[in-house]
Amino acid sequence: MNPVLEPLFRTVRATHPKADLRLIERAYDVAAYHHRDQKRKSGDPYITHPLAVATILAELGTDDETLCAALLHDTVEDTAYSLDELRGDFGDTIGSLVDGVTKLDKVKFGDAAQAETVRKMVVAMSRDIRVLIIKLADRLHNMRTMRYLPEHKRHQKSRETLEIFAPLAHRLGMNTIKWELEDLAFAMLYPKRYDEIARMVSERAPRRDLFLQEVIEKVSGDLREAKIRAVVKGRPKHYYSVYQKMIARDVAFDDIYDLVGIRVLVDSVRDCYAALGTIHARWNPVPGRFKDYIAMPKFNMYQSLHTTVIGPEGKPVELQIRTHAMHHRAEYGVAAHWKYKEEVGSAGPTGKVKPGSDMAWLRQLLDWQKETSDPGEFLESLRFDLSVSEVYVFTPKGQVIALPEGGTPVDFAYAVHTEVGHRCIGARVNGRLVPLESRLGNGDTVEIFTSKSPDAGPSRDWLKFVKSGRARNKIRQWFSKERRETAIEAGKEAIGRAMRKQGLPLQRLMSGEALLALARDLRYPDVSALYAAVGEGHIAAQAVVQKLVASIGGVDSAEEDIAETSLPTRLRGRPRGGGAGVVVAGDADVWVRLSKCCTPVPGDEIVGFVTRGHGVSVHRADCTNVQQLKSQPDRLVEVSWSPSDDSVFLVAIQVEALDRPRLLSDVTRTLSDQHVNILSASVTTSRDRVAISKFTFEMGDPKHLGHVLKAVRSIQGVFDVYRVSGAGS
Repeated sequence: MNPVLEPLFRTVRATHPKADLRLIERAYDVAAYHHRDQKRKSGDPYITHPLAVATILAELGTDDETLCAALLHDTVEDTAYSLDELRGDFGDTIGSLVDGVTKLDKVKFGDAAQAETVRKMVVAMSRDIRVLIIKLADRLHNMRTMRYLPEHKRHQKSRETLEIFAPLAHRLGMNTIKWELEDLAFAMLYPKRYDEIARMVSERAPRRDLFLQEVIEKVSGDLREAKIRAVVKGRPKHYYSVYQKMIARDVAFDDIYDLVGIRVLVDSVRDCYAALGTIHARWNPVPGRFKDYIAMPKFNMYQSLHTTVIGPEGKPVELQIRTHAMHHRAEYGVAAHWKYKEEVGSAGPTGKVKPGSDMAWLRQLLDWQKETSDPGEFLESLRFDLSVSEVYVFTPKGQVIALPEGGTPVDFAYAVHTEVGHRCIGARVNGRLVPLESRLGNGDTVEIFTSKSPDAGPSRDWLKFVKSGRARNKIRQWFSKERRETAIEAGKEAIGRAMRKQGLPLQRLMSGEALLALARDLRYPDVSALYAAVGEGHIAAQAVVQKLVASIGGVDSAEEDIAETSLPTRLRGRPRGGGAGVVVAGDADVWVRLSKCCTPVPGDEIVGFVTRGHGVSVHRADCTNVQQLKSQPDRLVEVSWSPSDDSVFLVAIQVEALDRPRLLSDVTRTLSDQHVNILSASVTTSRDRVAISKFTFEMGDPKHLGHVLKAVRSIQGVFDVYRVSGAGS
């Protein structure tokens, strides 16, 4: 046997003892032969990549056909080995898998191509889901070795991973793959945020681990007394999931990280419920936090009991209770399907999930793609917010339908059928009439009333309260087809309103050429299509206005004109050059002021501009307004630094941090400890829980700035701090 294959075979023997090792070795030999002259970007022989992909899949317990296809997945694409030869050597099944993966490799996730190609991917995986499993393992190994690619490629691949591949791994229940993909992409896209969370986690780890150990010992002891065989262990925390929870739950890092997670693995479904009773007998459960995913599994075959109890010291403890088979399925998802298929039968140790029913989600996706002509809308359905919790409701006939948390009768109607959604005029929940915007809860029975009128259609107001991507897309699609003219008018009005609000020149900005150029940039065929997109809510009017302003050179020039005519700031009663710390070549007695648009300090390259009646304004050489000023070269003068003891300079810094309570007070206290006099401050917090603060302050010695930045950087949660070119920008 080839010694290179020993680690792979060791894994295969452990996870899939019946695998045909000779077939796998033959696939390796063929792949190694055809890739023999190729190298990876890292300089390693190319065959290391297919071997690594096969090893990842072996750890998941996939079958030998999948492993052979993984070893051969790049041969048809990158070597002279043809698909017909491969089919002749290894049979139709492995040939089809390699063909499916090869087609997926051609999938380019650019803005335009993305939707249509993802759609092709879904059709390919509907024929054989193993195609996607190989692709996910391929992406995982590529993400592990991403550092050898140029930066723009790394960012593009990481974004693709977060938006498409990690959610698909989640949909297939492959949590181990999903978590690693998310953490790798998060570290690549936002290295500073990733490092800050890693630092905060490592600082708290020792204290948290002691508490975790205490809880595990108590739970294990109780289960032993109850004669329930169980494995109790802590649940690993993934940096990206910590960050996502900070955004989704809108809580600080401490509140999430201090929440201890425990996993209890038992032998049978009966033991799951017995263990739950034992744990609730010791600690009080938190109302509303119990979820039974054994009786009602999630869309991706996931099964478990979830409960949160008030543990020692009054701290909450999250518990997941499941059988070993459920755990395997929760970790490896559909990849575990083959391993358990023979053992499970139609209702084996995993309880309710039947092998035929586990990919209902995939069948639903196929139905969507058949009824959806617009690939962009289909992609929206696929990207439908996977992080939200679900509620399970019943049709009058007892069929279960899963909806996102906060779902309404309208979401339910569209989940049943598009036409039921379009014609929905009322709803009855648990026998009572309710408004269409009512939130549905777990276990509700919902009955929808529909209109027989040929003119029946959805209301635009529904977009304000529907929660599912499917319902939102269907409503938008209806308005796109039926109400285009109205949408064009509404869009035109919205853009005009946004411009008037900002006091911008409507005539100049609404000119045909500027709008047509913008429409083309945004990939709309004409201006009407752009108006319609705004009217239908596909793009915000404000975003269109900002892009229009940027396309005609921005509003910076106007701001500079105002700055040039305003009265100069008198610094400490010294209006001449010395007070500003700058002298004009050939005349030391000219009135000089430091421009507020770029706040220059000693050490910066500077230029002077003679203003009308207010001396010389000094700009940094890289200031955005200098380009504008160069159009009047006769008014530019040479200036140089000459700071004195009482010169004072304006400095603007930007602080970027993971948002938390008391963050602003910590930053301002640190600045004041550094003897900095803050003149202005502004704080904005984005939806992804990043707080961006801008501070402008006076400083006598610019060398002191390095110490200030270092002190601010050491504050918990701050992942970046730097000087910016504009005080107010």
